[in-house]
Amino acid sequence: MADTSRRTETVAEIARLLDEHRGEETVALDIREMSSWTDYFIISTVRSSAHLGGLLKALYGYLDAHAIEPLGSNRRSARDGWVLVDCGDFAVHLMDREVREFYSLERLYFRGEVIAHSSKSS
Repeated sequence: MADTSRRTETVAEIARLLDEHRGEETVALDIREMSSWTDYFIISTVRSSAHLGGLLKALYGYLDAHAIEPLGSNRRSARDGWVLVDCGDFAVHLMDREVREFYSLERLYFRGEVIAHSSKSS
């Protein structure tokens, strides 16, 4: 994705998609100024392994429909409470509540501009 505004729009669309599929406290951050390996983070909390599976299905459906090819395979497994889908320009983090609170990516990247945010939680 060459165009920054299109990338930002795609990131916001993915955040909305996760939110629509009941991802909790979904946030999309522009971290270009802080990261050398990606431009955006999308972070969402999952409630269970079944919920994680549903979010991954919706995410991969979106990526496929928009000809976005993830790099490699998911990093980590659902058993670890965190799945990272690296799409080059952006990375999607699907985390259970405990892992999200422990790693607190939003606090690490606090200078990142919030592109999309949902405060939905269970």
